Order: sequence, then C-alpha cells, then structure tokens
Amino acid sequence: MSVARTVLREQIKEILLERILRGELEPGERLVETRLARELGTSQAPVREALRDLELLRLVESEPFRGARVRAVDDSQLLPVFPVRAALEELAAREAARKAEGDVSSLERELDAMRRAAVREDWRTQIAHDLAFHRAMVELADNEPLLQSWLVLGIEVSTAFAVYWTYWDHLDLAEFHVPIVEAIREGDSARAAAEARKHVRRTERVVRQRTRGAERRAATAASPAG
Repeated sequence: MSVARTVLREQIKEILLERILRGELEPGERLVETRLARELGTSQAPVREALRDLELLRLVESEPFRGARVRAVDDSQLLPVFPVRAALEELAAREAARKAEGDVSSLERELDAMRRAAVREDWRTQIAHDLAFHRAMVELADNEPLLQSWLVLGIEVSTAFAVYWTYWDHLDLAEFHVPIVEAIREGDSARAAAEARKHVRRTERVVRQRTRGAERRAATAASPAG
C-alpha cells in the first residue's frame, strides 16, 4: 500500500469517526462506499479500508450483501463499558494533570463551546463538544495506547452521552466539567482522577436508572391483566 493511500485512509477514517461521534451519522445508518467516495472525492478503496478500521474500533458493523452501517448499541451493551471508561478517563485525567503544566486551553475551548450550545439549546452541538472535551483530556495524557483504548469504546461513549442528555439541565451538563478542568490546571493528579471517575459514574447512574425503568415497564406489560 502506498504512503499516499495510507494517509488518505487515515484522513477518511478521522472524518467518519468525527461524524459518528458527533451524531451526524446515526446508529443503524448505512455507509455506502460509492456515495462516500463520491462525496469525499476519492476512490472506493481507501473508503473501504477506513470502514474496516472503524469496524475494528466497533463503530461500524458489516454484513455480507448488506454492506456497512453505524453500529447501534442498547443499554445492556452500554453498562459493561462504564467501569472500563471510568478507569481510562481516571488515568487520563491523572496523567493530564501531571503533564499539561497548567495548559488547559483545549479543555476550556470545548467547555466554552458547550456553554454556548446549551444557551442556544443546540443539544447536538453540545454533545459534539462534550465528546471533544473528553477526547482532548485523553490526548493531554500524551499516551497513544490510552487514546486508542478510549477510541475503541467509540459508539458506546457517544451513545451514553445521547442517553443522559434528557436527564439534566443543559447548562448543568457543561458545568459538570469544571472540576476536572480546575484540577488539571492546578496539577492535582489525585483530584483530577477522582473528578473524572465521578463524572463517568454520573452517566452510568442515569443509564442504570433508565434500564431499571425499562425492566419495570416490560414486567408490567408481561403480567396478566388483573
């Protein structure tokens, strides 16, 4: 494979990854190679390779004769992800506090964007910047295996963000990130790690609450009429 084609594949993968995480490409949506190649002004080969990479990240699934589509995730698949994500983001925040040397500008940009989107009640944009905040935090840790491990959670992370959106005031959702930013800015590794873990567990509680509600409704529907 040529260097140019490898670079093109990576560029296409990043474009599609961003669209999936932002919710522009929704769970279950078909990813047609010819259409994507035409839109991106390239041949089908690097698109096909990028889709394979995204399948390894569990963002995309494919079936014979049906092509590729954005992978859909339900709550039963989400719940096992939270302990893993909590561990990864706890480590990321700890390392970011140690290595950022007080420079949290990338986090502040995403936080400000979240606040502006919340005021406009633009939930899709707010989710995108919320996700970007967490990725920026992981990138501040400056640990490539950690970043790749976080990206593997892909669609589960973005789905979790969409799930908890209706349970909180949107401005509150933005402000939840402030303790993480402050701890990383101050270089307080222990506090940054604790705040990052608390942040993830807050989302987990919402998903568990939603799961219990769904189970109660299913049990009610299955019980004989009294």
